[in-house]
Amino acid sequence: MNKREGSVLESLVATPTAMGLASRLAVAHLERRGINPGPLLRQAGLSPTALADRNRIPVISQMDFLVLVSRAVADDWIGLTLAADFDLREMGMLYYVAASSHRFGDALQRLERYARLGNEALVPRIAKGSVCRIGLAYTGVPRHLDRHQMEFLALAFVRLVRQLVGQKVMPVATSFVHHRSGDLREMMRHFGDGVEFGASVDEICLEPALLDAALVGEDPFLNELMLKSCEEAMAGRLSNVSPFRTLVENTIAPLLPHAEVGAKTVARRLGLSERTFSRRLKAEGLTFAEILNDLRRDLAVRHLEERKLPVSQIAWLLGFHGPSAFSHACRRWTGKSPINLRRDCLTSAAMPA
Repeated sequence: MNKREGSVLESLVATPTAMGLASRLAVAHLERRGINPGPLLRQAGLSPTALADRNRIPVISQMDFLVLVSRAVADDWIGLTLAADFDLREMGMLYYVAASSHRFGDALQRLERYARLGNEALVPRIAKGSVCRIGLAYTGVPRHLDRHQMEFLALAFVRLVRQLVGQKVMPVATSFVHHRSGDLREMMRHFGDGVEFGASVDEICLEPALLDAALVGEDPFLNELMLKSCEEAMAGRLSNVSPFRTLVENTIAPLLPHAEVGAKTVARRLGLSERTFSRRLKAEGLTFAEILNDLRRDLAVRHLEERKLPVSQIAWLLGFHGPSAFSHACRRWTGKSPINLRRDCLTSAAMPA
């Protein structure tokens, strides 16, 4: 086993946690609209007391809560709504360690290193070249179950960039792994015209000249203090490596529409030999076919909740050869056709919690 394989095969049972900012903003949003957040919090497995006390919460519960809030307020862009105007200082030490830096490039490095203090499932990756690419990946939680949290994180980041450099920066391009259909004007209002859904990566691209931009809030003394505080906080948190099944799911999901899903391809993407990949699956009582089948089933429900998304396109998004193959799979999973399953999904989503 090579070094890369060894690093991928590390495991940890700890559930990734977050500081709960998006959830607290969602609770306040519900309360302003006269909706009691209690039942939705309980349904997502969240404690109102824990949120009020600013305790850390499971990332997967936050993802579930945002879905429930989106339905309760009939806002399919709830992540953008919550991220659009909150005080960025609520990001805590992440805000201050970035804002007190000398240049934007320095702030970006701080955010890359310390992002897990805000959300342990978030893994930023910065690549510099003709454009500056900021990749946003998940570890330890299934990416295919989320839309709202990733959109919240993306807009919060873009707003932070604008505040740090004192300019109305617009990304060169923005891509999301999840699918969106219909009217995208709300997304383009925040990110510009270069927005892509159903992409292979979650990524925000910025002009490389921004890296040298001086920050309006530069404070070397505060930055030194914040660096020390962040390092201490990092030392106090467990390392978080994705459970293997989730790692495989997150690798498969963006490959589905491109008909590139196969054990050999996924193993290569993970930096594993096909033999090592097969051995690890077997050791955890898993099969590649089982993971692929379950992932398609979960995504089918998600896509069918979008009433304007044609069944033929859903079949393509899930990597089926045609609507008939998708229909056959739907009946195998649920005993229902895609049309009947969509009706049930929409009825369930409309019911009060």
